Amino acid sequence: MIDIEAVKAAIAAVAGTRATVRLEGTRLGVVVDATGLDPKARDALEATVKMAATAPGVGEVRVVMTAERTTRRLIAVASGKGGVGKSTLSANLAIALSRAGRRVGLVDADIYGPSQPRLMGVEGTRPTAKDKVLDPVPTPYGVPLLSMGQLVDPGRALAWRGPMAAGALGQLVEADWGATDTLVLDLPPGTGDVQLTMVQKYRPAGAIIVSTPQDLALIDARRAIDLFEKAGIPIIGLVENMAGYVCPHCGESSDPFGNGGAEAAARELGIAFLGRVPLTLSIRTASDAGTPPAAEPDDVIFAALAAQVVAWIGKM
Repeated sequence: MIDIEAVKAAIAAVAGTRATVRLEGTRLGVVVDATGLDPKARDALEATVKMAATAPGVGEVRVVMTAERTTRRLIAVASGKGGVGKSTLSANLAIALSRAGRRVGLVDADIYGPSQPRLMGVEGTRPTAKDKVLDPVPTPYGVPLLSMGQLVDPGRALAWRGPMAAGALGQLVEADWGATDTLVLDLPPGTGDVQLTMVQKYRPAGAIIVSTPQDLALIDARRAIDLFEKAGIPIIGLVENMAGYVCPHCGESSDPFGNGGAEAAARELGIAFLGRVPLTLSIRTASDAGTPPAAEPDDVIFAALAAQVVAWIGKM
């Protein structure tokens, strides 16, 4: 005779309230809620439950793993031109969102100029694949990453036409992101094939536009905004990067790229202004070293940006 209460107790000891047990004759069925577990944790729990369910008199054990469907929101970080610090902002935003409680993944969709492996401290790593589906690479900051920089040799130029680049982007976005609920896409600058593929096929929940304060960058930022608006992708807001420099020796503040241009442009275009990121040596050196400032306990700049994005997601 099967002591079903003892079996339930044994299963509860390893699965807690995730498991529901049902006995039919000598067949034992266990339904386990695997919501929020990554593939490795899911497989480990399934094996542990099956072992705990094995008891005298039990002829067959069937464990079914279920999970609530994860609503994964894609947040595109874009710019109209290169050199405005978009990748640095993407890395720090992803980390800040993770610290704010989101389950975040980072896609380095800048196919021709991938820099996220260095920024996230995992340069030289390569992703694995299962059934031709890529597994994101863990980073020291709790944000898994996929980048073309992890799939090609360092320094190798990618002379790819649009369809090949778009196909590569698809492999990165359609990877096994597990329970990730927010995917930050670091897009290449401009409004070309990669951006069009992402907008048309993957439909981001919203886009963040990065610009420096000077007029030339803002002209290109407007083009990026126009692309997303024409595609029906909401603009979360505009970030002014490299906004002001404070001399570490004399303390004097200067604005080598101008001041307030992005905020004025956001007001003119009727979109949110998410804030300024200063031009500081510490952000540059930390990023080059693979230790993004957003991971520091005293970070306020990127935490404030992430809080606005979390609030925006909450209104959807």
